Amino acid sequence: MTRLISGREFLDLFDSFAGSAYRQEARDRYNSPDEHSAVESFRRGQPDTRYLHTRPWLESVRDKTGQGKVFQRVRIVTVPLKDYSRYALWSVQGNLAAGEDIRYLSRDQAVELGLPEHDSWLFDSARVAFLHFDHDDSLLGAELVTDPDVVARHRAWRDIAWRGAVDRDEFARLHDGA
Repeated sequence: MTRLISGREFLDLFDSFAGSAYRQEARDRYNSPDEHSAVESFRRGQPDTRYLHTRPWLESVRDKTGQGKVFQRVRIVTVPLKDYSRYALWSVQGNLAAGEDIRYLSRDQAVELGLPEHDSWLFDSARVAFLHFDHDDSLLGAELVTDPDVVARHRAWRDIAWRGAVDRDEFARLHDGA
């Protein structure tokens, strides 16, 4: 049986990594209670700009990047973008300002590159946390794996995704403001 970690145990992964954290996002939607009102405001054409700078996640990223740690992320998205992905493309400016390096890759390109269809974090190129979600796109927890072969595959996929992806502004330009 797979053991999932969540809550403080999951958050500890972000306090314990030594140098790099890489996220591959492969879902078109994430059902996060913290985002509900921000997403709805965006859909109504009244984006909450406070949300871009005040989230605890952003404070943590600012702190860690200030220590020289690296946060990288590739978002694999379906084009044309759905509402949640349009919101995420807009709100990513807060993550970028906090120090994350986030790039985008269309789902078609990801398939051509042979990238996996699951979400994961790769910490220090040594540990993979597979993210598990329920039927409503809510995070259930993470499965932590240190098997060298699994980790090596994820390092290779990270490198492939990173080379193929483009930054936020280029992605928005290529997809007509997406």
